[in-house]
Amino acid sequence: MKHRIVVLGAGYAGSYVAGTLARRLSPADTEITVVNAEPDFVQRLRLHQLAAGREIEAPQLTDIFAGTGVQLRLARVTAVDPERQVVAVADADGGGELGYDTLLYALGSHGADDGVPGVAEHAFDVARRPSALRLRERLDSLGRRDEGGSVLVVGDGLTGIETATEIAESRPGLSVTLVARGELGAPLSTGARSHLRQACDRLGITVLEHTSVEAVEATRVLCVDGRVLASDATVWTAGFTVSPIAAAGGLEVTESGRIVVDRTMRSVSHPNVYAVGDSAYAVGDNGRPLPMSCASAGYTGRQATDAIVGRLTGGTVPNTKLEYLGNHISLGRRDGILQMVDAEGRAKPKYVGGRKAARIKAGIVRMSLWGTAHPTFGLPKRKRRLAAAPDLSVGKTARPLETGGATYG
Repeated sequence: MKHRIVVLGAGYAGSYVAGTLARRLSPADTEITVVNAEPDFVQRLRLHQLAAGREIEAPQLTDIFAGTGVQLRLARVTAVDPERQVVAVADADGGGELGYDTLLYALGSHGADDGVPGVAEHAFDVARRPSALRLRERLDSLGRRDEGGSVLVVGDGLTGIETATEIAESRPGLSVTLVARGELGAPLSTGARSHLRQACDRLGITVLEHTSVEAVEATRVLCVDGRVLASDATVWTAGFTVSPIAAAGGLEVTESGRIVVDRTMRSVSHPNVYAVGDSAYAVGDNGRPLPMSCASAGYTGRQATDAIVGRLTGGTVPNTKLEYLGNHISLGRRDGILQMVDAEGRAKPKYVGGRKAARIKAGIVRMSLWGTAHPTFGLPKRKRRLAAAPDLSVGKTARPLETGGATYG
């Protein structure tokens, strides 16, 4: 009987791991199934651009996995039962259960409302493709009005900054306000913060610092300090969270629901479950938790792949790099910031800004798409056979404390 590998999620991490495993493991011993709710690959790094009106490429997953032997199941994951080793899914035919021997959990993250009333009912977000398209439709309708409209972006993290600047540049007829809980660009270096402020001024973005939102209504936002801000479209980018599926299934998770993994991305509570990307609570080489980001998806995906191959084939399990080097922030199409960080995650004094930074960010996005769309490129063609008794034991692993944080870009 073949060893069943099930991959949940076909984002940056899930697609890469599935394709790489298909190239490195013999199909005589293994079968790989990817479960994803949508038929195409979503460039999450560019969803703010999609919302602002740009056309974003979305390769079909069937094309991505063509010739790899990977089976694609278009369905929504509803539950995971690690004790029975099954995954419950829902699709147009009603769904069912998928059994697995090794599970790769890569369901990613989505926007978090932080319990603020009205966010779910009235706010837009750019965390998923359907919600980004809803925002695009709303912006289109505002653009057709003679008096334009007001757009309020809540959240001054990288996603909020990129969303506000992209909308302001692409739709100059709209009034854009960026609401920051603290100082705008606080994690950046002094020079990068100055560059960011200049970009907001150039694009006509109103920045409200040290402002917390108390509630969101259909046409306005209520602030904790009593201010009322008019808004024709409120975009919520104040945080990200993960699905409760892992916690509900009994996997060991952090308070925020991220799966606690060891150095090889294996669940500390269930040895045949691996987690990558935003779903994983992984500690980097600097001893700090990796932030939610595309870069972290790449590093954790490579480590999980090597660990799965090594254990299933009876080989060694190498430790690949787990590091976070910096943030790449787009400020519209022709401006950006490249901010490198030190080993403690603090911004280094020097930064790159302007068109050069924008080109670097665009190049990273193109490479991320190309790498995902060609998951087996450059890999050895020799298929490895499975060992008679794969190593599924759990070693002693320290359970790190969570510090949290989400970073995109």
